[in-house]
Amino acid sequence: MPGYCPKTVRALSRRNFLETSGLGFGALAASSLLGAPAANPSANPFAPKPRHFEAKGKSVIFLFMHGGPSHIDTFDPKPELNRMHGQPIPASFGKVDFQFSNMAKTPLMGSPRKFRRRGQSGIEISDLFENVAAHADDLAVIRSCHHDGFTHVTGQTWLNTGWARVGRPSVGSWVVYGLGNESENLPAYVVMLDGGIKAGAPAYGSGFLPAAYQGTVLRSEGPPILNIRRPDGITDGDQRQMLDLLRDYNETHRQARSEDSELAARMASYELAFKMQMSVPEVTDLAKESAATRTLYGMDDPMSREFGTQCLMARRLVEKGVRFVQLYSGGKKGAEVGWDGHNECDQNHEYMARKVDRPIAGLLADLKARGLLESTVVLWGGDFGRTPFTDGAEGGGGNRNGRDHNPYGFTVWMAGGGVRGGQVIGGTDEIGLKAVTDPVTMHDLHGSMLGLLGLDHKKLTYFFQGREFRLTDVGGEGGLLQKLTHG
Repeated sequence: MPGYCPKTVRALSRRNFLETSGLGFGALAASSLLGAPAANPSANPFAPKPRHFEAKGKSVIFLFMHGGPSHIDTFDPKPELNRMHGQPIPASFGKVDFQFSNMAKTPLMGSPRKFRRRGQSGIEISDLFENVAAHADDLAVIRSCHHDGFTHVTGQTWLNTGWARVGRPSVGSWVVYGLGNESENLPAYVVMLDGGIKAGAPAYGSGFLPAAYQGTVLRSEGPPILNIRRPDGITDGDQRQMLDLLRDYNETHRQARSEDSELAARMASYELAFKMQMSVPEVTDLAKESAATRTLYGMDDPMSREFGTQCLMARRLVEKGVRFVQLYSGGKKGAEVGWDGHNECDQNHEYMARKVDRPIAGLLADLKARGLLESTVVLWGGDFGRTPFTDGAEGGGGNRNGRDHNPYGFTVWMAGGGVRGGQVIGGTDEIGLKAVTDPVTMHDLHGSMLGLLGLDHKKLTYFFQGREFRLTDVGGEGGLLQKLTHG
């Protein structure tokens, strides 16, 4: 029989072919079981799709600072807060709820960091990010973000999915659903972790979108993707022959069941898995990168080596056409708490900034030098900001020069992909407590990011449970896109 391989196939039944042909890719294949649209069972869910309108952005690198960095110690200077250090909060600032703190009992705490005007634009950035500050003229610093989630899980789900509760599709999944992938040999949505994250895998999951659109975790130790290596004793030719025969059997089976989108997606996933056996090891092999490039990303320093490696990997991935890359800094590793500065916030942030400052600056410089920054949207942010007063927890939660979670006003910044750099958008009040000037919701932020990629957030919908859903729910009309692109 043409295509029969006696060394690897025990029998001719379709069941045995399904059992053997995965060759270790069962988990990867399963992630795409629901990937093909029902209207066209043979469609490739990752095929490039037309945009709603012309835009410069083609891909996204999302730099997520797990734990919530303090805006008032990084990108939002508050001289009035420093002047009022140690005083109670004036009643004129109003009252809001926090995870631990009671505003009436916790004194204001100024920032010990030194802010300076950077670049020709004069954006004030603290000395925690001296290297990133050199790229101030490429940054649009949004100082007026806010949401209503003051726990890590709600903060992370707001930033990553546009909703306060776990279960909605991640922003990366929406992007891939809307645009497909430019690479035929690599996952469309890649995630690199720094330990675990509070919100867990749903933060980069596909929610109610087909499973094909969830993030693929690229590991820093061992094989970059689980089951990426074929089993010993199986050659490339053996596997190709088996997959061809399996495809013939599946295609015959599918033709009699044209409504079965799961089988078509499974067939596509086997092919992608086969291609990834060559492409993933190649793109993750940094041996050919120059010493100068490694130094640029901070890989010569043990403190910044890990995140620097991830940032370099992110550049290589978007260069190969990967649509969405997400990096997490500060996941729980042993005693580390990431950017969660409940105790000694300044020491915590100085430690964490040493891990990411050079790598992020290196990423921006490298993207720009290679002509990739114009087509790559870089987004930096975390769960939320921190309070302008000391953490109010008692019994071990914090309060030794620490800051509590603050979702009512915080900073993110964007660069590349059509963003006009060198500008500040919005602002918090005089002590950094709440967003007061041009407040930006998460729907505004996500809708604008989609707009930079040429997607109309109101048209990017998915029918689920009787109605059309979208990333931005019923929001996203704050005018942020216009400010990002035109100032």
